[in-house]
Amino acid sequence: MPIDDVLRELGATGDGLSSTQAAQRLARYGSNAVSSHRARFALVLWHQLRSPLLGLLLAAATASYFVGERTDALIIGVIVALSVGLGLVNEYRAEKAAEALHSQIHHRALVLRDGHPVAVDITDLVPGDVVDLELGDIVPADLRLIRCSGLECDESTLTGESLPVDKSTPPVPSGTPLAELADCALMGTVVHAGSGRGVVVATGRSTQFGRIAAGLGTHQTETEFQVGLRKFSMLLVYVAGTLTTGIFVVNVALHKPIIDALLFSLAIAVGITPQLLPAVVSTSLAAGSRRLARRKVLVKRLVCIEDLGDVDTLFTDKTGTLTEGRISFLRAVPADGGSAREALRWSLLCTEVTAEAGRADGGNPLDAALWRSEAAAALEPALADFATVSVLPFDHERRMVSVLVRATDRSKTLITKGAPETVLDRCVDVPSSARAALDAEFAAGNRVVAVAVRPAPDLEAVSATDEQGLRLAGLLVFLDAPKADAAAALKRLAGLGVAVKIVTGDNPVVAAKVCADLGLPAGGALTGADLDALDDTQLAAAIARTTVFARVSPEHKARIVRVQRLSGRDVAFLGDGVNDALALHAADVGISVDSATDVAKDAADVILLEKDLDVLADGVAEGRRIFANTIKYVLMGTSSNFGNMFSAAGASLFLKFLPMLPSQILLNNLLYDTSQLAIPTDHVDEEQLRRPSHWDIRFIRRFMICFGPISSVFDFLTFGVMLGVFHSGPAQFRSGWFVESLATQTLVVFAIRTRRIPFFRSRPSLPLTLSALGVVAVGALLPAMPFAHTLGFQPLPAGFFAALAGMVVCYLGLIEIGKYIFYRTAALDRTPPHAVPPAARRLRRLRRRAARFSTANPEPDALP
Repeated sequence: MPIDDVLRELGATGDGLSSTQAAQRLARYGSNAVSSHRARFALVLWHQLRSPLLGLLLAAATASYFVGERTDALIIGVIVALSVGLGLVNEYRAEKAAEALHSQIHHRALVLRDGHPVAVDITDLVPGDVVDLELGDIVPADLRLIRCSGLECDESTLTGESLPVDKSTPPVPSGTPLAELADCALMGTVVHAGSGRGVVVATGRSTQFGRIAAGLGTHQTETEFQVGLRKFSMLLVYVAGTLTTGIFVVNVALHKPIIDALLFSLAIAVGITPQLLPAVVSTSLAAGSRRLARRKVLVKRLVCIEDLGDVDTLFTDKTGTLTEGRISFLRAVPADGGSAREALRWSLLCTEVTAEAGRADGGNPLDAALWRSEAAAALEPALADFATVSVLPFDHERRMVSVLVRATDRSKTLITKGAPETVLDRCVDVPSSARAALDAEFAAGNRVVAVAVRPAPDLEAVSATDEQGLRLAGLLVFLDAPKADAAAALKRLAGLGVAVKIVTGDNPVVAAKVCADLGLPAGGALTGADLDALDDTQLAAAIARTTVFARVSPEHKARIVRVQRLSGRDVAFLGDGVNDALALHAADVGISVDSATDVAKDAADVILLEKDLDVLADGVAEGRRIFANTIKYVLMGTSSNFGNMFSAAGASLFLKFLPMLPSQILLNNLLYDTSQLAIPTDHVDEEQLRRPSHWDIRFIRRFMICFGPISSVFDFLTFGVMLGVFHSGPAQFRSGWFVESLATQTLVVFAIRTRRIPFFRSRPSLPLTLSALGVVAVGALLPAMPFAHTLGFQPLPAGFFAALAGMVVCYLGLIEIGKYIFYRTAALDRTPPHAVPPAARRLRRLRRRAARFSTANPEPDALP
C-alpha cells in the first residue's frame, strides 16, 4: 500500500500518535512482547511434577494405600512432596532472581509522541507509532518505512541471509517474499547502515519475528549446555525405563507382590533420574549473577553467564581498554612554512559541535582533549573572527570532518581534519618532513590527527567531492597512555585460554606499539583496506595470525566477528561506541560498559561497570565456574546413582525380598539431593578455568561407563557383609544398604569434584563439606531413631560402621585410580567436540534476540 493509505488505515499521521492514543492502543493490543519473564509459581511447580515416572509412582502409591499398604503409601507421598518442594523452592528462587534482573534492563526506541521525539520502552510500542531508526538499532516492531537515507538492514535472524538488505519507501507488490520486503523494516533485524523512519504496523507476536519466536516457547532461553543437559537427562530416563521394566519383570517372576515390585521399580527409576538438574543449573546461574554484580559485571540474562564461559576469542577496542582512555593534547607540529599556532587554530575551528565561550560542548574524545588544553585557551580571541558556514560530519568511510568557515573579511576557507593517511591523500605538495614527523609520532605510540585547508571563495555547502586540493597545515599529537594494570589483565585472559585481538580505528603502528608495550603476543596487523581484498575464507585464516585490526569501519568489525564465529569459535566483542553496535550484535557475547553510548549498551548482553579487562576476566571465570559445578552434579549422577540401578537389578535376582523399600529409596534420594544443593557454592580448580568450557556428551558417556560399575562393586560387597557376616534379615539388610549407598554416593563428591590426585589437594567449599557430611550423619543415625521401624529400618551393629568406613576409604581410593586412568585416556583423545551446526547457532541467536522483546507483566489476550 502507498504510505498515505497505510497511515489512514492505522489512524495515524507522519507526526505519530498522541500520548492518549498510545495509551488506548496499548490497553487494546497489549505489550509489544513475544515472551514473558515473570516467575510463575504454577509453571515452576509443573516443571517439578511433569516427570511421567513421578506420576506413575504417585499413582502406584495411591493404589497401594487402598489395598492396605497405607503406612508405606503415606511415607512415599510425604517424601515425594518434600523432594518436589525442595526443587520447587530453589528453582522458583532462581526464577525470581532472573525476573529481578530482567526488570533492571530496559530497551528503548525513539518515537514521535505528541509531535515530539521521545524515548519509550520498546514493549510500549503500538500500531501507528512513528519510529526513528539509526545505525546499530534493532528494529523494535514491524515497520512500514516512511523515509530512508541509505538504510540497510541485516535480516539474517529472520531469513538466514548474511548480506544486508537495501531498504526504500516505494510499495512492493502484494505477495512479495519476506526477504524482498524492501519497504518494510522487520522486528529483530539490525540497522546495518543509514537511517530511516517508519510507522508500526504490527507488534508482539503478530510480527514476523514474533510468530517465529512464539514457536520456540516462551520459557527462558536455552544455551547449548542446557540443551545438552536435557538430552543427557532423557538418555538416563530411557535407560532407566528399560532396566526398571526388567527389574519389575524379574521381581514378579520371583513371586514377589506385584504392587511392591511396581513401587520398587518406579522408586529406583525416580532415584536415578537427575531431577535436581534444573534447580542446580538455575541456582548456579542466579548465584553467579549476584557474584558478578559484586565484581561490577551486569548480565542482561542469566544464560549470558554460561555464554561468557564459552568465549575463546575477544575482540576489543584499544582506547579505554588497553589505554587509560584519558586523552591529552601534547603539541601541534606545523607543516613547512606554517606555525603551530595556525595549525591549532584551524583545528579548533574544524569541529562538529558548536563552540560557546571558547569551549566545545560534546564532540569526540580528541576534540574534547584539544579544547581542554592550555594552548586552546590562549587562542580563544582569535576564534571569534570566524563563523561556521557548513559542516560535513565525520563518518567511518571517509574518516574525516570538514568545515567551511567565513572570516570577518568575508573570505571563506575549507578546513579538513581527520586520519592522517586520508587527509594527506587529499593534499598537494606534502613535504617529506611532514611524513617523517608522522612516522616518528606513530612509532612513539602517539595518536595523530592531520589538519589541512584551502581557500573556498565560491563554496556554499561542503560535500565529499570538495575535499581535494588541500594544503597541509600541520599535525596534532595526542597521548593516550597504556593502563598500568592492562598487562596483568591480558596475561590473566591468556591464562583463561582467551585470545585477545585489537579492533581499532587508530593507526596500525600505534596499536601495535601499545600491544608491544603491554606484552600482548606479537602478531600481524591488517587494515580495513587489507580486509576488503580478502574473501571470507582468506579472512578466517588471516584472523588466526593477526593481533591488530586497524583503520576499520563498523562493517569491517562486524565482518571480522561473523567470520570468526563461522569458524566454530565462541566470540566476544567489547565496544562502547555507536560504531561498535553492529559487531556487538554479531558476537556470541556482546560486551559494553556503563559509560558507553546508549546504542552500544542496548546492543550488548553484558555491561561492565568499569572498562577493565580484569573485570571481564572475572566474568569469563565465573561462567566457567558455573559450568564446572554443574558438571560435578552430572558426573556424580553417573558414578553412583547409575551404579545403584545395576545393584538393585542384581540384588533382585538372588534375594527373596526387596533389597530396599520404595519409601527408603525415595528418602535416600531426597537426602542425597539435599546435599547437592550446595554444589553451586563450591570452589573450582584453577586448571579447570584455563580453557573454554563446552558440553561434550561423549565425555559424559565415557565417564558413566568407567565409574558407574565401581559404585556397584561396593554395593555388592555390602550385600555380602550384611548376609554373610551379620546374617541380617530384610529390615537390617535394607538399613545397611541404605546407609552405605547414601554414604558412598554423597561422599564421592570430594573425589569427583576435582581432577587432582589425590583429591584432598583441592579444597571444597565449607557449605558443600558440611552438607555432605551432615547428610551422611543423618543417614547413619536414622536406623537408630525411635521412629526407624516406621520407615522399615532396624538398628545396625557397631561392626557394620567399621566395615562401612573401610568400604568408603576403598571406594574413594578406587575412584582415584579410575580418575588417573580415565583422564590420561581422555587426554589422548584429542577429537574436538562436535561443532554446533549453523542452523542451531541461528536458532540460539534467534532465542537470544527474542529475550529482548519480553516483559515482566502479564500479557493481554488481545493482539493486533
